[in-house]
Amino acid sequence: MRKNIVLSLIASILDKLGSVAIFLYDSIVLSHHSKHLFSKIFHHLYVIGAQSIFVILLIGLFTGLVLGLQAFHAMSLFGAQGMLGSLLSLTLIREMGPVLTAIMVAARAGSAMTAEIGVMRISDQIDALEVMDISPMAYLVSPRIWAAIIAFPLLTAIFNVVGIFGGYLSASVLLGLNSGRYFSGIESSVTLADVNGSLLKAFVFALIVITICCYQGYNVHTRQEAKGPVAVGNATTSAVVMSCVLILISDYILTSFLL
Repeated sequence: MRKNIVLSLIASILDKLGSVAIFLYDSIVLSHHSKHLFSKIFHHLYVIGAQSIFVILLIGLFTGLVLGLQAFHAMSLFGAQGMLGSLLSLTLIREMGPVLTAIMVAARAGSAMTAEIGVMRISDQIDALEVMDISPMAYLVSPRIWAAIIAFPLLTAIFNVVGIFGGYLSASVLLGLNSGRYFSGIESSVTLADVNGSLLKAFVFALIVITICCYQGYNVHTRQEAKGPVAVGNATTSAVVMSCVLILISDYILTSFLL
């Protein structure tokens, strides 16, 4: 009995992942059917990227400040304060930068995206696009996918730089660590492979977040537990939770290959 339940659960998860993968494939393939694609991409770049910069700056700064404070006191127990720049920069660039950036964008822009597309679905606007022979996937999803692919790596780079600066403020300005030792540690430890790995993670997280959020909003009418506005709210919650979980799972998988 338990084996049947487990197999049924696994089959359900694989079926859902397959549907999401097909949804992503269709949205990319149908990009050339979208009229004024570049203007839509720039619009969504503003929504996903520019409107998220303040949050990214704030979270990146305080993440660096906290990491610098905690790492300084931990490493001072072993007399290894000179390695603080290396530890903090590698932690931010390899892990915390892309992961926290993706989670914050999923919470801010992804949730709004799910709600917007979900409202369009329950108010029959998507059906109206189909009646007018306009591909809803090309009109609604494709520009968001391409905008996210551009915005996520840029936001991640901003987060990394601001986080490293926050660590400098915490360790050097507030706690008195020599700034030369801090930045020389960064220079000696951070390589191009670390930066490329961070941007690769940002690219993968962009596909995950935007695909999940658009999929949940686009298929809100198929939800069984509720209909109408309640279904939109549930879909928005599911989109953010699923995005965060898949970000962490994919981060582990990518890290295992990149190390």
